[in-house]
Amino acid sequence: MIPVEIQENLPRFQNFMAEESNEERKVNLDLLDEVREEAKIKAETLKRKMQYKYNSKLRPRQFQVADLVIRKAHPYQLDNKLSPNWTGPFRVTEALGNATYRLETLEGGTISCTWNATNLKILLQLNYCIVCSF
Repeated sequence: MIPVEIQENLPRFQNFMAEESNEERKVNLDLLDEVREEAKIKAETLKRKMQYKYNSKLRPRQFQVADLVIRKAHPYQLDNKLSPNWTGPFRVTEALGNATYRLETLEGGTISCTWNATNLKILLQLNYCIVCSF
């Protein structure tokens, strides 16, 4: 109880019994481990639900060697808001595992750093067939 409650004649102060309060406190301390375990289980359940939701929307990207890809532009490469967000094309030269790839330019120049699949998109080359009918 806080001092403000003691000074005034409140029902909580009038009905306070020290023996019952001590017994309830001891019971709460005995149940503390169970409450902690329950909170741990709830947190793990929530974590698994969030993980499932995230993984269900995730589209895994895998590239093969010699695939043509474009990569996300760095912020310093963007001159203004109308600049393209993707640069390229580049060729995949090596798959290092864990969705990491080495790239090279189409002229054969190597790129020193590796790129994660989240920053890459496959370059789709569409061959259009133009049919002229008179």
